[in-house]
Amino acid sequence: MLDSKCLDLSRRFLETAGQEVNTYIAGLHPEDFVAAAELILASQAGGGRIHVTGIGKCSHVATYAASLLSSTGNPAYYLHGTEAVHGSCGQLAAGDVVIAISNSGETAELKATVIAVKNNGCKVIGVSGGTESWLAKNSDAFLFAGVQNEGGPLNRAPRASVLAEMLCLQTLSVMLQAEKDWDPVRYVRCHPGGALGKLRDNEK
Repeated sequence: MLDSKCLDLSRRFLETAGQEVNTYIAGLHPEDFVAAAELILASQAGGGRIHVTGIGKCSHVATYAASLLSSTGNPAYYLHGTEAVHGSCGQLAAGDVVIAISNSGETAELKATVIAVKNNGCKVIGVSGGTESWLAKNSDAFLFAGVQNEGGPLNRAPRASVLAEMLCLQTLSVMLQAEKDWDPVRYVRCHPGGALGKLRDNEK
């Protein structure tokens, strides 16, 4: 049987996560995403592509974001955060845009990747909770995705910050999808399987 401490910490985490997410959302404005969206659209107009990268837990956010963007009218590719400096930068072409995710914005591995990305002629959109971080200062466009408390035991493992990063990139994906006027027919064409792959009666 789980003891009362486990239940208490779980309740406290849910309260913390709710507070952090609500505070983060309250501070967001659509205008905050314009520079990043315009950077991507300008790249696409010249044949450029989107790549998403991160280190650690942020790498999992990156794979999700790449998949979400791809499924909503903006093909995107996951760039491995450490393999990038061991040959995977070969997937980049000058003029591409790389979305780089880092909670602190100071991770040594991500710094190396961002430098390599820029040396390959790509623009960088930084996503971080550190507004004065190295990543923020070395990005062509910056999106804030930060929280004060992660929640959970030790208050260290990425929990609430991951929620902020996902909400940040989901908002960017909505803006890009709307700009592309991605209609239900095209959406369903990319989702031939499952419930998402069926047109609703009001969409036919």
